[in-house]
Amino acid sequence: MKVKNLELGSLATESNNERTKHIDRCNTFEMLEMMNNEDKMAAVAVEKELAHIAIAVDKIAEGFEKGGRLIYCGAGTSGRLGVLDASECPPTFGTPKEMVQGFIAGGDYALRNAIEGAEDSFQAGIDLIKSINITDKDVVVGITASGRTKFVLGAIDQAKKQGAYTVGVCNNLDTELHAVCHTTIAPHVGPEVIQGSTRLKAGTAQKLVLNMLTTGAMIKIGKVYKNYMVDMKATNEKLLDRAVRLVTLAAEVDYEQAKAVLEKCDFHVKTAIVMIKENCDFETAQRLLENAKGYIAKIVNE
Repeated sequence: MKVKNLELGSLATESNNERTKHIDRCNTFEMLEMMNNEDKMAAVAVEKELAHIAIAVDKIAEGFEKGGRLIYCGAGTSGRLGVLDASECPPTFGTPKEMVQGFIAGGDYALRNAIEGAEDSFQAGIDLIKSINITDKDVVVGITASGRTKFVLGAIDQAKKQGAYTVGVCNNLDTELHAVCHTTIAPHVGPEVIQGSTRLKAGTAQKLVLNMLTTGAMIKIGKVYKNYMVDMKATNEKLLDRAVRLVTLAAEVDYEQAKAVLEKCDFHVKTAIVMIKENCDFETAQRLLENAKGYIAKIVNE
């Protein structure tokens, strides 16, 4: 793998922010105002990358439809954000835990503890990809603010060798990550409020991108009806109540009727909506959903 070896100090995310040079002498409100003004740049930077994000979303959705997985890998804040996004997919979209997975340099211990040097091993990234049996159905997303983290580069390099589609998420332009990924998403947020602290607006921009990748792909494979998360898993009291409220809104029935139908289908929102709208039993609703590949709108002709 041949990549550009950029010096860390030359990266925008590592440079000094002239706008916040006196933050240590501000009062509390002024300090927070500075931070808020810098954070506003994250959404603007992500907006400029929407074309690249759209390519990635389509590739992820295509992979899902073939039975493939979305794999995040990163280090530090970037790794934690990937693990967070992956962990929220099963309750939100009813996905199996294997469908979206997040991995961080240093392993799960690194989620709560800084492990110095874990991100510096190219071989560790290779070993990770080999250990999870990546195939050409999978999409592997490497997340690194600098665009040069060796763990991520190793993972991406090996993922490509095993046939996966690769996506990079970083916060600098023309990085080593750009040189090795099929598609790179690079919201350029500039220098941080505190020099080099990329858990700030760089991390915020990454979170916005990851939200789009999973949410966009899930919408495209029928996990959302209108703007309702109809494949959610009702695993606690709050979510049970949410399930009922979703059915009342989507199927336009009262609370008691929605609850009664949900009780007939193990509180699966999508199935309950089809049962009500098509006036059918559980088995018929399941068959209709299977034939429509999970898209409620295709069943009810909307």
